[in-house]
Amino acid sequence: MGDRDSNVKLLGSCLSPFASRVRIALHLKSVSHEFIEENLLEPKSQLLLRSNPLYKKIPVLIHGANPICESLIILQYIDEVWPHAPAILPSDAVDRAESKFWAFYVDDKLVPALIAVLIGESDVAKKAAVAILEEGVVLLEGALRKLSKGKAFFGGDNIGFLDIVLGPISVLIGLSERFTGVELLTEAETPSLLRWTHDLSSYAAVKGLLPEPEKFAEFSVKLRPILRARFAHK
Repeated sequence: MGDRDSNVKLLGSCLSPFASRVRIALHLKSVSHEFIEENLLEPKSQLLLRSNPLYKKIPVLIHGANPICESLIILQYIDEVWPHAPAILPSDAVDRAESKFWAFYVDDKLVPALIAVLIGESDVAKKAAVAILEEGVVLLEGALRKLSKGKAFFGGDNIGFLDIVLGPISVLIGLSERFTGVELLTEAETPSLLRWTHDLSSYAAVKGLLPEPEKFAEFSVKLRPILRARFAHK
């Protein structure tokens, strides 16, 4: 949309669920941009280290000379800088606050549990992580029913902030079922969330932008020792 579209770059990876969030948001807003693939198994690029010197991780949106870091912050930035429809964040203040709350919950509780499933060396650790995921999907089922107001998405008839946040993570939830043998999304416990995953994957702005399950599963095996080394120091 004019000058605001000029010189927009995204440092990310096709396999990163966090970069996937930003790619979906940019596609939804029809923002032209250059996608720069960062190889997560190789040393970090100088561009990434310059753009995010504190955390040194993707995604980073570079708008002109300004790097914007952290996927949740980037999504809000995109919605503010390109305010044309469709909106990402809800217009209602209460809905907006609730969407942000659940987005924080996803990253604070579910993502660490998914990482624990991936890198867990003991059955005890994996079992504890699965318990968090089982509780989490049920809570998100309730959040979907409330925020969607009976529509297909958290954002209503169209995808919004929480759909974009949770969508790529739902791919990892599906993969965790393979790693653990525990089915998390079921017709009995989470029927709305189960339907939501199918509706989201076929949504025009999302198609082709979610991490591919098979490629991510293969990648996760290579990434496991790196994650184990990182989290061993936490």
